Amino acid sequence: MDYIIIGMLGLIILLLLINILKNHKTNTTEIVERLGKLELGIVKEIGEFKVNFTNDLRGDFDKLDEKLERKLLEINNKVTERLDESLEKTNKTFQNVLERLTKIDEAQKKIDGLSSDIISLQSILTDKKTRGIFGEVNLNFILENAFGSTSTGIYEIQHKMSNGSIVDAILYAPAPLGTIGIDSKFPLENYERMTNKKLSIEERKIAEKQFKIDFKKHIDAISDKYIIPGETAGEAIMFLPAEAIFAEVNAYHPDLLNYAYNKKVWITSPTTLMSTLTVIEMILKNMERDKYAQIIHEELNKLSLEFARYKDRWDRLARNITSVNKSVEELNTTSEKITKRFDSINKVEVDKLLNSEEQELISS
Repeated sequence: MDYIIIGMLGLIILLLLINILKNHKTNTTEIVERLGKLELGIVKEIGEFKVNFTNDLRGDFDKLDEKLERKLLEINNKVTERLDESLEKTNKTFQNVLERLTKIDEAQKKIDGLSSDIISLQSILTDKKTRGIFGEVNLNFILENAFGSTSTGIYEIQHKMSNGSIVDAILYAPAPLGTIGIDSKFPLENYERMTNKKLSIEERKIAEKQFKIDFKKHIDAISDKYIIPGETAGEAIMFLPAEAIFAEVNAYHPDLLNYAYNKKVWITSPTTLMSTLTVIEMILKNMERDKYAQIIHEELNKLSLEFARYKDRWDRLARNITSVNKSVEELNTTSEKITKRFDSINKVEVDKLLNSEEQELISS
Protein backbone atom coordinates (compact mmCIF):
# COMPACT_ATOMS: atom_id res chain seq x y z
CA MET A 1 0.00 0.00 0.00
CA ASP A 2 2.90 2.39 0.77
CA TYR A 3 4.40 1.79 -2.73
CA ILE A 4 1.10 2.65 -4.37
CA ILE A 5 0.81 5.86 -2.40
CA ILE A 6 4.38 6.83 -3.28
CA GLY A 7 3.74 6.03 -6.98
CA MET A 8 0.56 8.08 -6.95
CA LEU A 9 2.35 10.99 -5.32
CA GLY A 10 5.10 10.75 -7.95
CA LEU A 11 2.51 10.77 -10.72
CA ILE A 12 0.75 13.75 -9.18
CA ILE A 13 4.03 15.62 -8.88
CA LEU A 14 4.87 14.78 -12.51
CA LEU A 15 1.48 16.04 -13.67
CA LEU A 16 1.95 19.20 -11.68
CA LEU A 17 5.33 19.73 -13.31
CA ILE A 18 3.83 19.22 -16.75
CA ASN A 19 1.06 21.71 -15.96
CA ILE A 20 3.58 24.19 -14.63
CA LEU A 21 5.63 23.88 -17.73
CA LYS A 22 2.56 24.29 -19.94
CA ASN A 23 1.41 27.23 -17.91
CA HIS A 24 4.76 28.91 -18.29
CA LYS A 25 4.50 28.19 -22.02
CA THR A 26 7.68 26.28 -22.12
CA ASN A 27 8.50 25.50 -25.72
CA THR A 28 10.92 22.78 -24.95
CA THR A 29 9.09 19.91 -26.66
CA GLU A 30 11.87 17.57 -25.80
CA ILE A 31 11.31 18.02 -22.13
CA VAL A 32 7.61 17.52 -22.59
CA GLU A 33 8.15 14.37 -24.59
CA ARG A 34 10.52 13.00 -22.00
CA LEU A 35 8.16 13.88 -19.28
CA GLY A 36 5.36 12.19 -21.23
CA LYS A 37 7.45 9.09 -21.68
CA LEU A 38 8.36 9.21 -18.05
CA GLU A 39 4.70 9.52 -17.20
CA LEU A 40 3.85 6.53 -19.35
CA GLY A 41 6.68 4.52 -17.81
CA ILE A 42 5.54 5.41 -14.34
CA VAL A 43 1.96 4.50 -15.21
CA LYS A 44 3.13 1.22 -16.69
CA GLU A 45 5.27 0.43 -13.66
CA ILE A 46 2.41 1.32 -11.38
CA GLY A 47 0.11 -0.96 -13.37
CA GLU A 48 2.60 -3.81 -13.23
CA PHE A 49 3.10 -3.16 -9.54
CA LYS A 50 -0.65 -3.29 -9.00
CA VAL A 51 -0.89 -6.55 -10.92
CA ASN A 52 2.03 -8.11 -9.03
CA PHE A 53 0.76 -6.80 -5.74
CA THR A 54 -2.71 -8.15 -6.50
CA ASN A 55 -1.27 -11.57 -7.39
CA ASP A 56 0.87 -11.65 -4.25
CA LEU A 57 -2.03 -10.53 -2.16
CA ARG A 58 -4.26 -13.20 -3.74
CA GLY A 59 -1.60 -15.85 -3.08
CA ASP A 60 -1.28 -14.74 0.53
CA PHE A 61 -5.04 -14.88 0.92
CA ASP A 62 -5.12 -18.37 -0.63
CA LYS A 63 -2.43 -19.59 1.77
CA LEU A 64 -4.29 -17.95 4.64
CA ASP A 65 -7.49 -19.68 3.53
CA GLU A 66 -5.69 -23.02 3.40
CA LYS A 67 -4.27 -22.52 6.89
CA LEU A 68 -7.67 -21.48 8.19
CA GLU A 69 -9.28 -24.51 6.58
CA ARG A 70 -6.67 -26.83 8.13
CA LYS A 71 -7.11 -25.23 11.54
CA LEU A 72 -10.88 -25.38 11.26
CA LEU A 73 -10.61 -29.04 10.18
CA GLU A 74 -8.36 -29.84 13.15
CA ILE A 75 -10.69 -28.00 15.50
CA ASN A 76 -13.66 -29.82 14.00
CA ASN A 77 -11.92 -33.20 14.42
CA LYS A 78 -11.01 -32.44 18.05
CA VAL A 79 -14.53 -31.24 18.79
CA THR A 80 -15.89 -34.40 17.17
CA GLU A 81 -13.54 -36.58 19.25
CA ARG A 82 -14.48 -34.77 22.45
CA LEU A 83 -18.14 -35.10 21.60
CA ASP A 84 -17.70 -38.83 20.90
CA GLU A 85 -15.87 -39.30 24.19
CA SER A 86 -18.52 -37.31 26.02
CA LEU A 87 -21.27 -39.32 24.37
CA GLU A 88 -19.50 -42.58 25.26
CA LYS A 89 -19.08 -41.51 28.89
CA THR A 90 -22.68 -40.33 28.96
CA ASN A 91 -23.84 -43.68 27.58
CA LYS A 92 -21.78 -45.56 30.17
CA THR A 93 -23.14 -43.37 32.94
CA PHE A 94 -26.64 -43.87 31.65
CA GLN A 95 -26.12 -47.64 31.53
CA ASN A 96 -24.75 -47.61 35.08
CA VAL A 97 -27.73 -45.59 36.20
CA LEU A 98 -30.06 -48.09 34.52
CA GLU A 99 -28.21 -51.00 36.20
CA ARG A 100 -28.44 -49.28 39.58
CA LEU A 101 -32.12 -48.58 39.04
CA THR A 102 -32.63 -52.23 38.12
CA LYS A 103 -30.82 -53.34 41.29
CA ILE A 104 -32.82 -50.86 43.36
CA ASP A 105 -35.98 -52.22 41.82
CA GLU A 106 -34.90 -55.79 42.67
CA ALA A 107 -33.98 -54.73 46.21
CA GLN A 108 -37.35 -53.06 46.58
CA LYS A 109 -39.04 -56.28 45.48
CA LYS A 110 -36.97 -58.22 48.02
CA ILE A 111 -37.90 -55.70 50.73
CA ASP A 112 -41.54 -56.08 49.82
CA GLY A 113 -41.14 -59.85 50.00
CA LEU A 114 -39.31 -59.55 53.31
CA SER A 115 -42.10 -57.37 54.69
CA SER A 116 -44.63 -60.01 53.77
CA ASP A 117 -42.35 -62.66 55.31
CA ILE A 118 -42.11 -60.63 58.51
CA ILE A 119 -45.88 -60.29 58.61
CA SER A 120 -46.24 -64.03 58.14
CA LEU A 121 -43.54 -64.61 60.78
CA GLN A 122 -45.45 -62.42 63.22
CA SER A 123 -48.59 -64.39 62.54
CA ILE A 124 -46.66 -67.63 63.15
CA LEU A 125 -45.11 -66.39 66.40
CA THR A 126 -48.53 -65.67 67.88
CA ASP A 127 -48.70 -69.40 68.64
CA LYS A 128 -46.86 -70.34 71.89
CA LYS A 129 -45.71 -73.72 70.63
CA THR A 130 -44.30 -72.19 67.45
CA ARG A 131 -42.48 -69.56 69.51
CA GLY A 132 -40.96 -72.31 71.63
CA ILE A 133 -39.71 -74.14 68.52
CA PHE A 134 -38.35 -70.86 67.14
CA GLY A 135 -36.40 -70.25 70.36
CA GLU A 136 -34.99 -73.79 70.41
CA VAL A 137 -33.86 -73.54 66.78
CA ASN A 138 -32.13 -70.23 67.52
CA LEU A 139 -30.43 -71.70 70.56
CA ASN A 140 -29.23 -74.77 68.63
CA PHE A 141 -27.89 -72.56 65.86
CA ILE A 142 -25.87 -70.43 68.31
CA LEU A 143 -24.44 -73.47 70.10
CA GLU A 144 -23.47 -75.10 66.81
CA ASN A 145 -21.73 -71.92 65.65
CA ALA A 146 -19.84 -71.63 68.93
CA PHE A 147 -18.79 -75.27 69.50
CA GLY A 148 -19.62 -77.21 66.35
CA SER A 149 -21.84 -80.27 66.37
CA THR A 150 -22.92 -82.14 69.49
CA SER A 151 -20.32 -84.80 68.70
CA THR A 152 -17.69 -82.59 70.37
CA GLY A 153 -19.26 -83.47 73.73
CA ILE A 154 -19.22 -79.86 74.90
CA TYR A 155 -23.02 -79.55 74.88
CA GLU A 156 -26.13 -81.66 74.45
CA ILE A 157 -29.59 -80.87 73.06
CA GLN A 158 -32.85 -81.83 74.85
CA HIS A 159 -31.04 -83.28 77.84
CA LYS A 160 -33.11 -85.14 80.40
CA MET A 161 -32.31 -84.18 83.99
CA SER A 162 -32.41 -86.53 86.98
CA ASN A 163 -35.70 -84.93 88.11
CA GLY A 164 -37.33 -85.87 84.79
CA SER A 165 -37.28 -82.35 83.32
CA ILE A 166 -35.96 -81.87 79.78
CA VAL A 167 -33.82 -78.79 79.27
CA ASP A 168 -33.37 -77.29 75.78
CA ALA A 169 -29.57 -77.57 76.07
CA ILE A 170 -26.98 -78.56 78.63
CA LEU A 171 -23.48 -77.10 78.51
CA TYR A 172 -20.57 -79.01 80.02
CA ALA A 173 -18.46 -76.00 80.98
CA PRO A 174 -15.14 -76.31 82.80
CA ALA A 175 -14.73 -75.65 86.50
CA PRO A 176 -15.62 -73.54 88.34
CA LEU A 177 -18.73 -73.15 86.13
CA GLY A 178 -19.59 -76.81 85.72
CA THR A 179 -22.66 -78.18 83.96
CA ILE A 180 -25.09 -75.39 83.03
CA GLY A 181 -28.66 -75.75 81.77
CA ILE A 182 -29.89 -73.36 79.03
CA ASP A 183 -33.60 -72.99 78.38
CA SER A 184 -35.37 -70.80 75.81
CA LYS A 185 -38.30 -68.58 76.80
CA PHE A 186 -40.24 -66.20 74.54
CA PRO A 187 -42.76 -63.99 76.44
CA LEU A 188 -44.06 -62.11 73.40
CA GLU A 189 -47.79 -61.42 73.75
CA ASN A 190 -47.83 -59.10 76.76
CA TYR A 191 -44.55 -57.49 75.64
CA GLU A 192 -46.21 -56.45 72.36
CA ARG A 193 -49.24 -55.11 74.21
CA MET A 194 -47.24 -53.07 76.73
CA THR A 195 -45.09 -51.52 73.94
CA ASN A 196 -48.01 -50.85 71.61
CA LYS A 197 -48.56 -47.07 71.72
CA LYS A 198 -51.89 -47.42 69.97
CA LEU A 199 -53.35 -48.87 73.18
CA SER A 200 -54.34 -46.72 76.13
CA ILE A 201 -52.01 -46.16 79.08
CA GLU A 202 -54.19 -48.31 81.36
CA GLU A 203 -54.16 -51.23 78.91
CA ARG A 204 -50.39 -50.94 78.56
CA LYS A 205 -49.90 -50.92 82.34
CA ILE A 206 -52.06 -54.04 82.70
CA ALA A 207 -50.01 -55.73 79.96
CA GLU A 208 -46.79 -54.68 81.74
CA LYS A 209 -47.93 -56.25 85.02
CA GLN A 210 -48.85 -59.46 83.23
CA PHE A 211 -45.52 -59.43 81.38
CA LYS A 212 -43.65 -59.26 84.70
CA ILE A 213 -45.74 -62.10 86.12
CA ASP A 214 -45.03 -64.28 83.06
CA PHE A 215 -41.33 -63.39 83.15
CA LYS A 216 -41.01 -64.33 86.82
CA LYS A 217 -42.79 -67.62 86.17
CA HIS A 218 -40.21 -68.45 83.51
CA ILE A 219 -37.38 -67.59 85.93
CA ASP A 220 -38.93 -69.77 88.67
CA ALA A 221 -39.38 -72.69 86.26
CA ILE A 222 -35.74 -72.55 85.13
CA SER A 223 -34.44 -72.19 88.70
CA ASP A 224 -36.54 -75.08 90.03
CA LYS A 225 -36.05 -77.51 87.15
CA TYR A 226 -32.54 -76.95 85.89
CA ILE A 227 -30.50 -76.08 88.99
CA ILE A 228 -29.90 -79.40 90.78
CA PRO A 229 -27.26 -79.62 93.54
CA GLY A 230 -24.59 -82.19 92.76
CA GLU A 231 -25.71 -82.50 89.15
CA THR A 232 -25.50 -79.00 87.70
CA ALA A 233 -23.83 -75.72 88.56
CA GLY A 234 -25.49 -73.33 90.95
CA GLU A 235 -26.72 -71.22 88.03
CA ALA A 236 -28.77 -71.64 84.85
CA ILE A 237 -29.27 -69.57 81.70
CA MET A 238 -32.55 -68.15 80.39
CA PHE A 239 -32.32 -67.51 76.65
CA LEU A 240 -34.54 -64.80 75.10
CA PRO A 241 -34.61 -65.21 71.28
CA ALA A 242 -35.62 -61.53 70.82
CA GLU A 243 -33.09 -58.76 71.37
CA ALA A 244 -35.92 -56.24 71.81
CA ILE A 245 -37.32 -58.06 74.86
CA PHE A 246 -33.83 -58.38 76.36
CA ALA A 247 -33.22 -54.65 75.84
CA GLU A 248 -36.61 -53.77 77.35
CA VAL A 249 -35.92 -55.81 80.48
CA ASN A 250 -32.41 -54.40 80.96
CA ALA A 251 -33.45 -50.80 80.30
CA TYR A 252 -36.77 -50.48 82.13
CA HIS A 253 -37.25 -53.44 84.49
CA PRO A 254 -34.36 -53.72 86.97
CA ASP A 255 -36.68 -55.51 89.39
CA LEU A 256 -36.83 -58.47 86.99
CA LEU A 257 -33.03 -58.51 86.79
CA ASN A 258 -32.76 -58.53 90.58
CA TYR A 259 -35.33 -61.31 90.78
CA ALA A 260 -33.38 -63.40 88.27
CA TYR A 261 -30.13 -62.69 90.13
CA ASN A 262 -31.60 -63.93 93.39
CA LYS A 263 -32.84 -67.06 91.63
CA LYS A 264 -29.35 -67.68 90.13
CA VAL A 265 -30.66 -67.34 86.57
CA TRP A 266 -28.67 -65.49 83.90
CA ILE A 267 -30.79 -63.67 81.31
CA THR A 268 -29.25 -63.67 77.83
CA SER A 269 -30.14 -62.68 74.27
CA PRO A 270 -28.68 -64.11 71.03
CA THR A 271 -25.84 -61.56 71.15
CA THR A 272 -24.97 -61.91 74.84
CA LEU A 273 -25.30 -65.71 74.76
CA MET A 274 -22.89 -65.86 71.84
CA SER A 275 -20.43 -63.70 73.79
CA THR A 276 -20.77 -65.92 76.88
CA LEU A 277 -20.24 -69.08 74.84
CA THR A 278 -17.20 -67.51 73.14
CA VAL A 279 -15.62 -66.87 76.54
CA ILE A 280 -16.34 -70.47 77.60
CA GLU A 281 -14.84 -71.72 74.33
CA MET A 282 -11.64 -69.75 75.02
CA ILE A 283 -11.47 -71.25 78.52
CA LEU A 284 -11.83 -74.75 77.06
CA LYS A 285 -9.10 -74.09 74.49
CA ASN A 286 -6.77 -72.75 77.18
CA MET A 287 -7.42 -75.83 79.30
CA GLU A 288 -6.60 -78.10 76.37
CA ARG A 289 -3.48 -76.05 75.66
CA ASP A 290 -2.40 -76.27 79.30
CA LYS A 291 -2.98 -80.04 79.30
CA TYR A 292 -0.83 -80.54 76.24
CA ALA A 293 1.77 -78.13 77.61
CA GLN A 294 2.04 -80.28 80.73
CA ILE A 295 2.48 -83.41 78.61
CA ILE A 296 5.17 -81.68 76.56
CA HIS A 297 6.91 -80.57 79.76
CA GLU A 298 6.94 -84.13 81.10
CA GLU A 299 8.33 -85.46 77.83
CA LEU A 300 11.03 -82.79 77.87
CA ASN A 301 12.04 -83.84 81.39
CA LYS A 302 12.33 -87.47 80.25
CA LEU A 303 14.36 -86.36 77.28
CA SER A 304 16.64 -84.36 79.58
CA LEU A 305 17.36 -87.47 81.68
CA GLU A 306 18.14 -89.51 78.59
CA PHE A 307 20.44 -86.77 77.32
CA ALA A 308 22.32 -86.68 80.68
CA ARG A 309 22.77 -90.45 80.46
CA TYR A 310 23.97 -90.11 76.88
CA LYS A 311 26.48 -87.40 77.89
CA ASP A 312 27.93 -89.60 80.68
CA ARG A 313 28.39 -92.50 78.30
CA TRP A 314 29.91 -90.28 75.68
CA ASP A 315 32.43 -88.87 78.19
CA ARG A 316 33.50 -92.40 79.17
CA LEU A 317 33.86 -93.39 75.53
CA ALA A 318 35.91 -90.25 74.87
CA ARG A 319 38.25 -91.09 77.76
CA ASN A 320 38.68 -94.67 76.42
CA ILE A 321 39.35 -93.35 72.95
CA THR A 322 41.99 -90.98 74.37
CA SER A 323 43.68 -93.87 76.26
CA VAL A 324 43.68 -96.08 73.18
CA ASN A 325 45.05 -93.22 71.12
CA LYS A 326 47.92 -92.77 73.60
CA SER A 327 48.72 -96.52 73.51
CA VAL A 328 48.70 -96.40 69.73
CA GLU A 329 51.14 -93.49 69.77
CA GLU A 330 53.47 -95.39 72.13
CA LEU A 331 53.33 -98.50 69.92
CA ASN A 332 54.01 -96.35 66.93
CA THR A 333 57.11 -94.90 68.62
CA THR A 334 58.43 -98.40 69.50
CA SER A 335 57.74 -99.60 65.98
CA GLU A 336 59.68 -96.70 64.53
CA LYS A 337 62.67 -97.50 66.79
CA ILE A 338 62.67 -101.19 65.80
CA THR A 339 62.44 -100.24 62.14
CA LYS A 340 65.40 -97.92 62.47
CA ARG A 341 67.45 -100.73 64.08
CA PHE A 342 66.63 -103.15 61.29
CA ASP A 343 67.57 -100.53 58.73
CA SER A 344 70.93 -99.90 60.38
CA ILE A 345 71.65 -103.65 60.49
CA ASN A 346 70.77 -104.03 56.83
CA LYS A 347 73.14 -101.23 55.83
CA VAL A 348 76.28 -102.84 57.48
CA GLU A 349 78.92 -104.23 54.79
CA VAL A 350 79.84 -107.96 54.87
CA ASP A 351 83.65 -107.43 54.50
CA LYS A 352 83.83 -105.14 57.41
CA LEU A 353 81.90 -107.63 59.34
CA LEU A 354 84.36 -110.48 58.42
CA ASN A 355 87.45 -108.39 59.17
CA SER A 356 86.12 -107.54 62.50
CA GLU A 357 85.53 -111.25 63.13
CA GLU A 358 89.13 -112.22 62.11
CA GLN A 359 90.61 -109.59 64.31
CA GLU A 360 88.62 -110.91 67.12
CA LEU A 361 90.02 -114.47 66.45
CA ILE A 362 93.65 -113.25 66.30
CA SER A 363 93.31 -111.33 69.43
CA SER A 364 91.87 -114.32 71.10
